[in-house]
Amino acid sequence: MITSYAALSEFGRSLLKRPTLSEGLPMISEYAKQVSGAQRCSIFIYNPNMQMLWTTLADETEKIMVHKDDGIVGHTLKEAKPILVNNPYDDPRFLHTIDNKTGFVTENIASIPIFNSARRIIGVFQLLNKPGGFSNDDVKFMIFFAHYISGYLELAMLFDDDAKLLAKETE
Repeated sequence: MITSYAALSEFGRSLLKRPTLSEGLPMISEYAKQVSGAQRCSIFIYNPNMQMLWTTLADETEKIMVHKDDGIVGHTLKEAKPILVNNPYDDPRFLHTIDNKTGFVTENIASIPIFNSARRIIGVFQLLNKPGGFSNDDVKFMIFFAHYISGYLELAMLFDDDAKLLAKETE
């Protein structure tokens, strides 16, 4: 994982110029993939009223909705800590149905909770398919990155009309 504080700072300045989730989420995803070397990134938003996690940003696929108790993403929400899975098809928590539906083959997963300012989980971000698998060093950076983007996500979800509309679609 190669990054610099200057590059991260520049990313943050650019992100703040994108006030809506529809503008900011792709930028977050691309940066996370670039820095981590992962093939895909999905950012799941948690809707506590519906007890669902949803993403409209899952590279090359449509919206994905997962119940809060299902999959690696649901376990990340429940455990409130990062989960690394370098052999997902051998893990009973893994949702095979998403790969079956999309045709994607998940080789490894880094799943990181995103906390708001009140330390409640507002989402989970997942990186998929890093050559050689994910390491503890990857997790350390991605925890830092999740904290870094959490303020942006929290504010965007409060004030972004697109985010409010997307949240209502899941209700």
